[in-house]
Amino acid sequence: QVQLVESGGGLVQAGGSLRLSCAASGTIFWLNTMAWYRQAPGKQRELVALITSTFTTRYTDSVKGRFTISRDNGKNTVYLQMNSLKPEDTAVYYCYAARQGDYYWGQGTQVTVSS
Repeated sequence: QVQLVESGGGLVQAGGSLRLSCAASGTIFWLNTMAWYRQAPGKQRELVALITSTFTTRYTDSVKGRFTISRDNGKNTVYLQMNSLKPEDTAVYYCYAARQGDYYWGQGTQVTVSS
């Protein structure tokens, strides 16, 4: 079993920054891909950014150049640095981790960007 605990969400003005953290605990061996998803009210959950075990990263087009995903394997933690935030970034952000045969979700953290 893997537990993903998120932190760093909150309220920020447009143009500001936040850094989300997701700490993994439990049976964490061989976690490969980790990612951040988000879901706004009335919309489906979408992939925001992912990072592989070899530190390859991918981003959805709407956040390219503004968000950066990173991971610290020594701390079993993945981060999402969010800069130049826009009101349309407002959503619940979810941490995701996968390994062979299993995947896991965090509880979600609210990010609200005011105009």
